[in-house]
Amino acid sequence: MPLPLDPAQKLAPLATGFALAHGPVFSRRGYLLFSDVRHQRIHKWEQGQLTIFREPSHRANGLTFDHQGRLLTAEATGRLTRTEKNGSLTVLAEKGLQAPHDVVYAIDGSIYFTDPPAHRVYQLTRQGQLCPVAEAPHARALALSPNQQHLYLAAGPRVQRHAIAPDGRLDPGQPYAPLAVEGLKTDEDGNVWMATPQGLAAHNRHGEPLGLLPTPEPPTNCAFSGATLYLTTPSAVHRIATRVFGTRTF
Repeated sequence: MPLPLDPAQKLAPLATGFALAHGPVFSRRGYLLFSDVRHQRIHKWEQGQLTIFREPSHRANGLTFDHQGRLLTAEATGRLTRTEKNGSLTVLAEKGLQAPHDVVYAIDGSIYFTDPPAHRVYQLTRQGQLCPVAEAPHARALALSPNQQHLYLAAGPRVQRHAIAPDGRLDPGQPYAPLAVEGLKTDEDGNVWMATPQGLAAHNRHGEPLGLLPTPEPPTNCAFSGATLYLTTPSAVHRIATRVFGTRTF
């Protein structure tokens, strides 16, 4: 099975000139947010217009939305935050954290995020309890499967597939892909799209490679909006049409 991309489409740049673009996420309100980690900004791209959504961003990296459409941010200064509907910022977790990197929101209202220097994956329950749920050297990127029964975790030179227990903890996991991955997302068919040093790779639900999309620079992360895939590289944000719909992340 080939890479599920529209062969008539090419990777198209939307905006350039960043120091380290990362953490793209598309809002159901019709705009894209992404981080420029080194410039400490979160940018907003909407209908061809680029604006600054937040500055300073406290080295914001991974971004996602909760079920109310509120932005959740993994901040490398050592915080997990939520942007409220009135624009104010709520610190959800801070004590004991070192440099949160990536974040996902689960249908049960809990939040999973990585803290690479601590070699940990955390769950913040809907009651606000912070729990380490996995020890993983250099844990960086993570994504939920379409049915939310598994979590894909990029740690060091590999991606693991972990079953999620009823209490939210992760099992020891099974090898999924022998790749060093900076960011990843899933689609509704169960494929996993991974930002690797060689380009954007995709494997199917069984871990079998589907192909590789070469990119101008090593990609840092990706995000879906329907059947459109947005991709960040250090200096730019790109877009390409796919033949699959991305998993809803909120």
